[in-house]
Amino acid sequence: MQVGLCASMSNTPAPPEYLAYDSATKRVRLDPHDPVFVQNPYDAYAFFNAACPLFFWEEFGLWCHASFDGVNRTFRDRRFGRERPGGYMAHVTAAGDRSHLVDFDRAETGSLLEVEPPTHTRLRTLVNRAFVSRQVERLRPRAEALAHRLIDGFEADGQVDLISAFATPIPATIIAEMMGVPAETGPQLVAWSNDMVRMYIHNPTEAVARQANASAKAFSEFIRHHAALRRNDPGDDLLSVLLAAREDGEKLSEDELVSSAILLLNAGHEATVHQTGNAVRTILRLGGDPRRFFDTAANAAATVEECLRFDAPLHMFTRYAYEEVELAPGVARIGRTGRPASRRGQHRRQRVRGTARLQSRPSGPEDRLVRGRHPFLHRRTTGAAGVAGGAESAVRAAARAQAGGRIDLSRHLPFPRTGTADLSVELTAP
Repeated sequence: MQVGLCASMSNTPAPPEYLAYDSATKRVRLDPHDPVFVQNPYDAYAFFNAACPLFFWEEFGLWCHASFDGVNRTFRDRRFGRERPGGYMAHVTAAGDRSHLVDFDRAETGSLLEVEPPTHTRLRTLVNRAFVSRQVERLRPRAEALAHRLIDGFEADGQVDLISAFATPIPATIIAEMMGVPAETGPQLVAWSNDMVRMYIHNPTEAVARQANASAKAFSEFIRHHAALRRNDPGDDLLSVLLAAREDGEKLSEDELVSSAILLLNAGHEATVHQTGNAVRTILRLGGDPRRFFDTAANAAATVEECLRFDAPLHMFTRYAYEEVELAPGVARIGRTGRPASRRGQHRRQRVRGTARLQSRPSGPEDRLVRGRHPFLHRRTTGAAGVAGGAESAVRAAARAQAGGRIDLSRHLPFPRTGTADLSVELTAP
């Protein structure tokens, strides 16, 4: 399957009813909160690929790439970067008063996602020394046992929300144990994480911002407390290894340690929860015995990686232009003011006519859309192995439970895509 990058206008699909497009200016009006779009964004993506692979999204105020080539090219272009021009604090304070976000901004300033080399290189090297694949593999049996225990605990009749009762507690518990904090603190970590992550949605309210700040303060104090304990009594947990990590004589500062720990939880948990929901939904919609995707370890890993491509939990990533850049001939020119250029990642490759299917196959170049200084999907990058490992354990357990008659998920297809609505399932008597 190939991305439809250059379809002729005769094959261009009509825009969905919720989308307005001006071909003369390449401007799009699309409410990102529209429930129809959220539950199936791929009709809009197919239109973007065919009609306007580069467009200006008015609600975000950003130029966006929708094609693989455009996104991949921007990731590799050193004239673009993730760090805000002038630095995080200078950029956000220029937009207005931030006194109600002091603690949130302090946590964000030291984040690996907010900097470019050489700071990014140093932080990523130090964090990678702690977060390696063996950490994930060591906890894989624990994740699988937890997944089956959660399913066994479902009530024998009625319904259960698969996201809150299954997809959420697995990464929360595993990440808490990886960090070396009590597993029972998982629900509190999730609550803080959810509050902070709401700041990344389109146009958060002041109430959302104030709650995010309060949670960032509490989360940071929690990490500082447990880091102090680990300094006196180190173990083989993530906090201990982060504290001990050195590169050319340098260590993480305490603020960098806090920001890194918060990022690993927020990103790892958020991605795993919604990837689990979307993967279960995708696999069961195919019908048949879902265990066929998990008959070997290699097939299980390939299935989860394919689900990441097919219906990813995250779709939009932003880059800033550091100099004058023409995005396309005569289309848009971004100057040195640092106006952001955004790319909407098209990981679910679609034919020109809009068809797509899940398939297990060797990775091709279109799957490696993650090159650049801030890769976000490839399984070998920091945190990605945790998403894949946690999701694989959860989805494999759900597939076995479905096939064994312990739960009946298929009777409720189509599920909603997760993150915006409950994912309720029918339970069968054991």
